[in-house]
Amino acid sequence: MSSPSTKSASRRSAKQVLSEAELARIAGELAEGKPPMVWFTAAAVGVAEGKSGKVVALGDPSDGDFLQVKPTGSKDVLSFGPSEVTLTKPARATTVAPGGSSRTRPESVPEPSNRKDTTVTQPSTLPSTAPTPPAPRPLAPVPDESAAAPKPATPRPAKAPAARKPKAPEVTVTLTGSADGEWIVDVVNGKKRSVKGLAVSSGAVAQAAKILHPEVEEVVAGILEAARGAQQAKVAQLQAELEAAKRLLAELN
Repeated sequence: MSSPSTKSASRRSAKQVLSEAELARIAGELAEGKPPMVWFTAAAVGVAEGKSGKVVALGDPSDGDFLQVKPTGSKDVLSFGPSEVTLTKPARATTVAPGGSSRTRPESVPEPSNRKDTTVTQPSTLPSTAPTPPAPRPLAPVPDESAAAPKPATPRPAKAPAARKPKAPEVTVTLTGSADGEWIVDVVNGKKRSVKGLAVSSGAVAQAAKILHPEVEEVVAGILEAARGAQQAKVAQLQAELEAAKRLLAELN
């Protein structure tokens, strides 16, 4: 049988996805000028699970991360998918003692005293003794005012709060080439795809490969050479077909 802490951990790790009704509710509240409050799930990247935030805008659902959320305590607006946030506020985890019982600290009880009362009897007659002169008291030393005076504390300069460095977004550039010599570029800025399927020329790819690294230039040059050979073979085939067509046309005339 699993403990309550194990059950709460399994609930936190479960994947939650916003339903169509919840997305429509978010869109309606945004239209009224009321940014809805959401909470981040375990699938959220870069944000602690259970932290809250407000949805400020909705993008194109085809982009995947189309929810623009501003986390609580942050000035940045980040993109998240429907599986990374939820409209349900997470419950706080509670710790239950084994057996389901809570212990109460007993109050301290005073211990019984073992001291017995004794009676003191004073004699009726006291022996006569001569009075003893008091002993001379030593003179108290005169305190040194210069040594007793506390020195004023030197104020320490307040430490300036350390400035947080803004985190630069990660940019991923993907270059894809085909056997026919066609090249396309995809650019992902953080979690948003900025450029998708942009066609570029083989000459531009060759120039970029020379600038990047000799190994990159060697790989790209091999691909370009293979594409060039394929195109030359295609041109030769088309020229042969053209010559055959010309001869057939001459015979028909």
